[in-house]
Amino acid sequence: MEENNKQIKKVKYVPEIKGVLRSNYIELPTCIAEASGIKIFGKRMKSILFSTDVAIIKNTNADAVIAVYPFTPQLLITQALMLASDVPVFCGVGGGLTTGKRCINIALHAEFQGAIGVVLNKPTPNEIVTELKNTIDVPVVITVVSEDEDFQGRLEAGADILNVSGAGKTAEIVKKIREVSSTVPIIATGGNSRESILRTIEAGANAITYTPPSTAEIFSEAMKKYRGQL
Repeated sequence: MEENNKQIKKVKYVPEIKGVLRSNYIELPTCIAEASGIKIFGKRMKSILFSTDVAIIKNTNADAVIAVYPFTPQLLITQALMLASDVPVFCGVGGGLTTGKRCINIALHAEFQGAIGVVLNKPTPNEIVTELKNTIDVPVVITVVSEDEDFQGRLEAGADILNVSGAGKTAEIVKKIREVSSTVPIIATGGNSRESILRTIEAGANAITYTPPSTAEIFSEAMKKYRGQL
């Protein structure tokens, strides 16, 4: 009788199809599935690849891509990223050196190109966050790098998502944000180990960004195999 009353958790079988030539791709850590995810326009995203390399972006199983780079945002780069990606892209639109009207215009163009959201750098003034929120219809993501930031001020200015990039202190920053808001969507860097990713998720992150190995590193492994065949 007791056996009949027990609830049996069924493990879902997930069919998987791989091609001969496309079996080699950037596979994100499976533990990211433990995150709740963030649903944007009906699409649920848990794993987010941090890259601007179109070859890597084209060959990944991530739910989305976050493309932020240390140069002034350029429309040609945005267009190339959109064309290469099979998944939604969060585009960097400046906010530090590139600010004001130029930042707003780049964000508007990114939305027209199909970006799922726009990412602002840490130095972005709250006034720009508010103006951007009143201009575009995709989520405004603001980057957070410290526990000392005014999280409430960012949210009141109109930020939709907080993107935490605090290296080894990321989990602590996420916890601090959760003290301010239990519902704000949080994207956070998880590191490359299962332990650090799960720690960040436990702290309250809804989605995890993952930095893949570079093309040079991946190619290096391939070249070792090729040399072994000589």
